Amino acid sequence: MNPSDDARIQNVLRSSMPPIGDAELPRDLWPEMLKRINAEESKRVRFGLLDWVIAAAAAAYLIFYPTLIPNLLYHL
Repeated sequence: MNPSDDARIQNVLRSSMPPIGDAELPRDLWPEMLKRINAEESKRVRFGLLDWVIAAAAAAYLIFYPTLIPNLLYHL
């Protein structure tokens, strides 16, 4: 590659991405985050559907293949 190719690539890259402009947020997000952390709902432990599916798969694994328990423990 010669210098003219480098300059052409730089120009193409600059033209493909517009300038960001003002990158500052219009407000501070930390107080909102503190409210969510300190909310009562966040102190409860909630399990979603995927969590139950993973737990059921692990239980089935242990029931149907008890000889592979050391393998499961190794991967934990």
